[in-house]
Amino acid sequence: MGDHRYDLSHLPDSADAGANEPAARAARRDRAVRAAVAQGLVGPDEPIAGLLDVDGIRATAAFLHAAFDAVTAPGTPVLHAFAVKATPLVPVLRLLAEAGLGAEVASPGELALATAAGIPPERIVLDSPAKTPAEIREALRLGVALNADNPQELERLDAILDGATPSSPVGVRVNPQVGGGSIGALSTATPTSKFGVALRDPGARDWVLNAYAARPWLTRLHAHSGSQGMPLELLAEGLGSLYDLAEEINEAAGRKQIDTLDIGGGLPVNFHSDADDPSHAAYAALLRKTVPGLFDGRYGLVTEFGRSVLAKHGTVLARVEYTKSAGERPIAVTHAGVQVATRTVYNPESWPLRIAAFDAEGRPRTGDTVVQDVAGPA
Repeated sequence: MGDHRYDLSHLPDSADAGANEPAARAARRDRAVRAAVAQGLVGPDEPIAGLLDVDGIRATAAFLHAAFDAVTAPGTPVLHAFAVKATPLVPVLRLLAEAGLGAEVASPGELALATAAGIPPERIVLDSPAKTPAEIREALRLGVALNADNPQELERLDAILDGATPSSPVGVRVNPQVGGGSIGALSTATPTSKFGVALRDPGARDWVLNAYAARPWLTRLHAHSGSQGMPLELLAEGLGSLYDLAEEINEAAGRKQIDTLDIGGGLPVNFHSDADDPSHAAYAALLRKTVPGLFDGRYGLVTEFGRSVLAKHGTVLARVEYTKSAGERPIAVTHAGVQVATRTVYNPESWPLRIAAFDAEGRPRTGDTVVQDVAGPA
């Protein structure tokens, strides 16, 4: 997708709270579709395009900052590190960096994208569960924060450091094992989830305490309890376990060894409307109520939201190339298939998409609706 920009200067400024209301989003989307058709971004020779609502993205970034500012003690360092996997495009990462976000990366490629977007190393977090020695050395060289996933990785870090103190902030990822949500593949806090140290397994908590006692340079603790499909209360329960563990580690150390808690992302997205439900503000307020110690200023915070930052601001615009029928069921054949909607194609119940029809000039179609299938290449 090219870095095309269209003129939306006539629309509300992103600093205006109304700019992110569902009606305003829908209005910008409809006007952007017309502009894309008029400017030739989509048509007979360019049958598919991805549009991003820049004003909406900026507004959501501002609301994310405001949501946590409202519940944290003044002066608390908070880094919102956008999960690069959600939209691994340099122009998007650059836009988010301009809006005050950092980056959470899980591969050398994602790290390269973040640095290409101009995000400084101190605003990047590396969370891959399968870091090679070369990846670890590069993160340490750059000063990128990293979270060790398991005991073997921590031993690998020991060997690489060879007694030296890392210049990067380093933590350990734990799995609080509080349960799963409605999408099993995205539930990362079940008893058998594959990420982090399984905190409730026999001996695991003692191992974590001993690991921190032996390594004064471990200054962070990380948990990410799930993504789409996780109820907020379960996410909060997982972070309550994270906070309790940090308190226990610091008490055992007799000092503030852990100074930063990485609370992950995972805010679920409502795919059925343009409304933010739940919102970052609602989630932050729930965390403030259930785990107040997270926000009293004793711990810096890192978040890793991805999908919830951009999900309401993207539109795939696809030309209907043919119409036909099969078994008396109408089919619209487009250029948007499994290559742009992989999860929806294979698991539509968990990953629904809203579909709208526009005419050849990019205006919303009116009239009676017709139930039909939308097809695309696979």
